[in-house]
Amino acid sequence: MKPNPPSMRRTFLKSVASASAVATFVPAHVLARSSTTAPSDRIQLGVIGIGPRCKYDLGAILPMEDVRCIAIADVQATRRDAGKKLVDEAYGNRDCRLYRDLRELLARTDIDAVLVATGDRWHAAASILAAEAGKDVYSEKPCGITIGSCQELSDAMHRHKRVFQAGTQRRSVANFQKAVEWAHSGKLGKLHTMHASVYIPSLDNAWLPGQLQPPRDVVDWNLWLGPAPWRPFNQAYCDGGWRGQWDFDSGAKLLDWGAHTVDLCQWANKADDTMPIEYEPTDNNIVCTYANGVKLIIDFLAQPFGDRAPHYITRLGTCPVRFVGDTGTVETGDSGEIVATPEVLQGEITDSIKRSRGLDVHEHARNFFECMRTRGRTVANEDVMRKSHIACHAAAIAWILKRKLTIDPEKEAFVNDSEANQLRSRPFRNWQA
Repeated sequence: MKPNPPSMRRTFLKSVASASAVATFVPAHVLARSSTTAPSDRIQLGVIGIGPRCKYDLGAILPMEDVRCIAIADVQATRRDAGKKLVDEAYGNRDCRLYRDLRELLARTDIDAVLVATGDRWHAAASILAAEAGKDVYSEKPCGITIGSCQELSDAMHRHKRVFQAGTQRRSVANFQKAVEWAHSGKLGKLHTMHASVYIPSLDNAWLPGQLQPPRDVVDWNLWLGPAPWRPFNQAYCDGGWRGQWDFDSGAKLLDWGAHTVDLCQWANKADDTMPIEYEPTDNNIVCTYANGVKLIIDFLAQPFGDRAPHYITRLGTCPVRFVGDTGTVETGDSGEIVATPEVLQGEITDSIKRSRGLDVHEHARNFFECMRTRGRTVANEDVMRKSHIACHAAAIAWILKRKLTIDPEKEAFVNDSEANQLRSRPFRNWQA
């Protein structure tokens, strides 16, 4: 285990980091030849799980001159090989090392941080293993598939003094930042209602038919399952068919979007250290209430966006949110467009805000890497993640049980409901046996 974080053994070149944060896209292999960042000052990054989402993240990270992806761990050979091709072509070399088992990657003392982009079932377990190995962690969301796993992840980051960033990148995207700024500044008046969009929740416990299990070097099925319960191999799971499955997914699919949209509402309500205390499910939404009286309405959006929540403006794209005060409203989504009242607020929307896109991870990743150097706290740190994710899970449990639930935000436990409290955690398989 590496005893010191990179900031304690490297000089932080603030001017380089600032320049990188505003630079236009340049192929990373070109930067490597003319870089002002010494190799000894680069953050060495390992990747755990490289599917479509991870490749999107790397699209923002690979051009950064002060970061180098040097290793990839994935249980599927085809994904390992595709990942190496992506990284080696970006850097113009063949240096990226491949591993089937994440533990071999984590044993490397030259790796400073990991990007965890596995399926949901692995996010918390891989992040905790990385923290125990002395690595800082950027984890895709949902960061834990139960309340208990979110708690354990947060506790591990504190215990091992690691820098953590949840992949809820909309906190770093300009149009969402502007909407929250208006909620905080009073330009909407007193905030009283917020809307967070999610997919229509669902539960799927059906098993796909078993298929002949491939050799471990092709697909390591035991490692693919990880902490999830055992079931027979089927390639469709590995190709993305795990989504929506209770054993592999988070909170009846509510966290697919809710990890972003509920998180933004938490931020708008200045509630990063707490959560709603009441969760009441209906046919079309879950109505949540904070101790300060503010309502959070988790709206179920079917396709096309908006047909189950008519107040949403459909052109705003995925993950729309709406903040309502007694003198104004603001609504925005991944398109970058903002619709606000009173009309005077529209004049504050700059061209850079209009160019925002909710899927962009560049600024969010930069925040993570800069906090690694300063040992500061990220915008979506483990405590922010903990409360917003638990709020999502609490809402999902209320929907599953079809009844109103009350939670103690300090104890993070439901009040007088043993059945709901049993759903805060699941038995996980000992995949290391």
